[in-house]
Amino acid sequence: MPAISVGRRLPGGRAGQVRALAEALDWPLATKTLSYRGAVVWPHVLGQASVAGITARSRAQLRPPWPDLVVSSGVRNEPVCRWIRRQSGGHTRYVHVGRPWGPLDSFDLVITTPQYRVPDHPRVLHNTLTLHGINADSLARAREHWERRFAELPHPRVAVVVGGDSGPFTLGPKAASRLGREASELAASRGGSLLVSTSARTRDSAVEALRRNIGVPHYFYRWRAQDPDNPYLGMLACADRVIVTGDSIAMLSEACATAKPVQIFDIGGMRAGASDVDRDFRPGALLYAALLRWFWAPLSRDITRVHSRLRDAGAVAWLDEPPNGARAEAVTDLPRAVAAVRALLGEV
Repeated sequence: MPAISVGRRLPGGRAGQVRALAEALDWPLATKTLSYRGAVVWPHVLGQASVAGITARSRAQLRPPWPDLVVSSGVRNEPVCRWIRRQSGGHTRYVHVGRPWGPLDSFDLVITTPQYRVPDHPRVLHNTLTLHGINADSLARAREHWERRFAELPHPRVAVVVGGDSGPFTLGPKAASRLGREASELAASRGGSLLVSTSARTRDSAVEALRRNIGVPHYFYRWRAQDPDNPYLGMLACADRVIVTGDSIAMLSEACATAKPVQIFDIGGMRAGASDVDRDFRPGALLYAALLRWFWAPLSRDITRVHSRLRDAGAVAWLDEPPNGARAEAVTDLPRAVAAVRALLGEV
């Protein structure tokens, strides 16, 4: 079976995608964690095949026998992966996950999603959602572990998973207060409860505003780094429906894998024609909006493209739309990605 080398010095979401794909292939796996030389930028700016951008210790990890496949993400890993392929004499195949920076012909396969606006190309697989490891088995295990903790909360239980600021969109106290009220109204209308989880990107002021505006029975988790008892997956498993703030495509992708109705909360400005009442202000959001509209597309991402794609497919609804507008079935793109990689290496 092929061996896999994965460069994984990445932000958490992208590292999770690479890991999910590699593990789903179920081939022997070697993980390489790389460290970078901060001042060396030309290898990825110029689209080179080079290890000049990583430290000597990281370079020492990269030696024969060369793998059949290398999977990675992030601009600084691109030159390294191209270098591995060149050292292998072209034997190694290079799969890139997420936003590609180099010429598309410099990859063997790019697996990407709509927010990056990557053009159609024979070597590009356009998925709707990001890759992750949540499936029926992992949800069943989480349900078994967490159901007793949530047992006193009445059904229907609504999981509320909360992100934070993202590009031109701001999740501050105003948006968080509105989310608390609207999620509570939905749960109260059905005699239910809330399972609420914040995340690493949720600012403190938003956490407190959200907590103050919850008016129904609930379980509230404030995110902590490296917490072995994080209930996030348990909430997805034990909920009857899920609300996701629209800033997080990763959490939206995971929610869609639960086979439960999913609703998106508009934190402000995510839909044409929607009201901007109680919208939070952030200078950086204005700058990003200008970047998104006027500058080179690869410098920004448009997450509203994912919202539109999912809503058009009937997979999600906005929170202020009829709750039954979201189709209750699992939606995941991991099998498509696995099939594309297997085909690349000549497996059926």
